[in-house]
Formats: sequence, structure tokens, C-alpha cells
Amino acid sequence: MAKLWGGRFQKSTDKKVDDFNSSIRFDKRMYKQDIKGSIAHATMLGKQNIIPKEDSDKIVAELKNILKDIEDGKVEFEIDAEDIHMNIEKILIERIGDAGKRLHTGRSRNDQVALDIRMYLMDETADIEEMLIHTLNVLVDLASDHTETIMPGYTHLQKAQPVTFAHHLMAYFEMFKRDLSRLRDCRKRTNVMPLGSGALAGTTYPLDREFVASELGFDAVTMNSLDGVSDRDFVIELANCLALVMMHLSRFCEELILWSSNEFSFVEMDDAFSTGSSIMPQKKNPDVAELIRGKAGRVYGHLMGLLTTMKGIPLAYNKDMQEDKEPIFDSIDTVKLCLPVFCDMIATMTVKKDNMLKGSKGGFTNATDVADYLVKKGLPFREAHAVVGRMVFYSIEHDKALDDLTMDEFKEFSDIIEDDIYNAISMETCVNDRKVIGGPAKEVVEKAIADAKEFLAQQ
Repeated sequence: MAKLWGGRFQKSTDKKVDDFNSSIRFDKRMYKQDIKGSIAHATMLGKQNIIPKEDSDKIVAELKNILKDIEDGKVEFEIDAEDIHMNIEKILIERIGDAGKRLHTGRSRNDQVALDIRMYLMDETADIEEMLIHTLNVLVDLASDHTETIMPGYTHLQKAQPVTFAHHLMAYFEMFKRDLSRLRDCRKRTNVMPLGSGALAGTTYPLDREFVASELGFDAVTMNSLDGVSDRDFVIELANCLALVMMHLSRFCEELILWSSNEFSFVEMDDAFSTGSSIMPQKKNPDVAELIRGKAGRVYGHLMGLLTTMKGIPLAYNKDMQEDKEPIFDSIDTVKLCLPVFCDMIATMTVKKDNMLKGSKGGFTNATDVADYLVKKGLPFREAHAVVGRMVFYSIEHDKALDDLTMDEFKEFSDIIEDDIYNAISMETCVNDRKVIGGPAKEVVEKAIADAKEFLAQQ
């Protein structure tokens, strides 16, 4: 097949090179954006009298027909035509002849692909934003049911202080809320229109770039033609945003995997979101959580791959940049696959409140509260810290919890301890006296949930 760019060549491209060079197998997913961009470009060419208005109208009408035919499954793309841009242009020329050959006036595939990938990523990012909003709603709904469900909080994976499950869930709300903010911020830098940059040096035609940007819904146009065709910062930035989404999913999934083990037994995954063993009949495995955790590494790899691809490329466009699409496409697909199943998994799991409370009573999670009690009685904090440390050592030796100590035992460590210590170090008091903004007290968490619901109502 004769190439649309083949005038300078005297030999056909080697078949292996055609296969190697072609990107149609993965960039065909940008067909809508490519056609939409071409319609805006053709409309502008006619408006500016760069091509006859009659040809512009023909091009626009036929591009709309091609779009419908693609969506109806009537179009078969060809590897020999290399990419989605050349495939669509080839079909257009076959259908309307010379008028179709005028479409590429004043543009290059370099600025065309930069346009398409920006438009595609903005569309996909909008979908992911909606998924994140749904995730935030699921977390808030779950937290609303567990403002009194006490569980141990951890540092270094060692029991530290008691919190509530709602407080724990709202920590992830904050993470995914930041993800939403980052994606929206990334969209601002993606939403800049590069068409009109040409191959690298613009064009001599009197293009109306602002008109095309307005037609396509862009906020602005790129201000340097070299940068317009060679910038992939927005791809890398989105890859980073998606890696952070996966990191947050993976951290929560790691906790769910631990919590669903017999040793913790804080939660149980619903049967619909678990799998069994081919040899061990008793097994109920948290495979969904494990797979999400595993897929995080895949998205991290795409981010590093994109950075490595771009790090040594001189201005302006280079064929290396064709390698931007598969990684970012797969990152998008992976996040869009993980978020819905994650939401359904946590919405259907059983929370074992009694086990969480029992877990919070082990490991001396109220030790800090004993120290705070002593401080409020007048003891300097460092001295109180040392007293409670000795108290914990004693309790370990005698296989007791701090709140199991008798008053006589307490008095051995400090004579300022009174009967009110037992209320001061109960799990409920330990949680609900932490009323500082951002703390786990029920009233504080309920306020955080109310604020979260107000935020979500505005989305």
C-alpha cells in the first residue's frame, strides 16, 4: 500500500518494519478524539479560507460518517496505515477523494497526536474522578456506621493507641480526596491545545488556533511550537497521580489482608469477593485485595518507564514518544478496573466489632493515657513516661493489662494515682477524650464525616 508520506521514497517499507512501526493496535482507542480534532481543524481551515469552504464541509460531514461507522463496527483498521491518524485520513480520502487530501493542510502528525492524547487523557481522567468520588462516598457511608467501633491503631505494625474504625476509614478518605484534587490539577496542564505547532515550527498558513481550542473545549493554546509537540509532562504527571491512587488502594488492601487473617480477625470478606484453594478446603483467600496490591507495582512501573523514555530525548518530536501511550493507557485501565471492585469489596465485608475492641485492649494501647493521667495530676511528662514504662514492664511480667492492675499495684508506681484512673484509661475514654481537630473522638469524627458529606454534595 502506498504511504500517504511516501513521495520521497523509492522502495516500499519492509513488512517487518510496518509491523514494528505501527501503533494502530493500541492508539485506535483515540479514534473519537482524532475525528473530533480533525473536524475542528477542517472547520477552521474553511473559515480561514485556507481550503475551499465546500471541501471543508465535505470533510466534516464525512468524518462524522466515519465516526458512526467505526462505532457501528463497520471499519477495519490497517496496520500498513501505521496509526489511527493515517487510518482515518486514508478512509476519508478513499471516500471523498481530493477534498479529503486537504484535511492535513497546516498540521503534522506531531501536533495531531499531541492533541489526541491530551483530549483522550482528559476524557479518561474525568471518568476516574467520578470513580474516586464514588470511592469517597463508600468510605463516608462505612465510617458513619462505625463511629463507636473501637480498634487498635498501629505504628511500626505494633499496637499503639485506640482509635475507631471510622477514624481509620476517614484517613483513607483524606488520601483519596487528595487524589481527586491532584487529578483535577493535572487536568489544568493537560487542557492546553497544541494543534498549530506543526511538526515543530508552526506553519505559514493563517491558522486560528484560538478558534480550534474553543471548538474543542481547551482553556488555552500552547505558546511554543517546539514544546507543543514534544511535551509529555502531562502524561507523566497523570501516571504519577494514578500511581498514588494505586498506592492508597494497595495500603488499604494490605490492611484488609492482615485484618482478614485468623491472627487479626477484624474483618471478613464477603464470599463474592473471596476465592478458595484448590487443595485446602478450609481456605477463604482475600485474592481481590491481593490482586489490587499487586497491580500497584504495574502502575509504578509505567511511571518509571515513561520517565526513562523521556529523559534523553532532544527537541522536538522523536519516535520514542510513541512509547508513551501503552503505559498510560494500561495505567488508566488498571485504575478503572481496581476502583469499582475495591468499593464493592469494602462495602460488603463484615466488620467484627468485638474482635476489634478486644484487639484494642491488648498491647497496652492505653499506656499513653496513663502517662497523660499522671501529667494532669502534676507529674512532668518525661517522669510520667518513665513511670508508665516500668508499669508496662511489671504488667508484662505478671501477664496483666494496665486496667487489670489493682489500686495497690498502681500505688507502688505512684501515690498520686486514685480510683479515677480506671475511667481515665478505659478504651472509650482513651478515644473520646482525644477531641483535638483531626482526632478520633466520636464527636470530632462525626464532624469530619459531616464535612466530608458536604464536600461530596458539592461535587
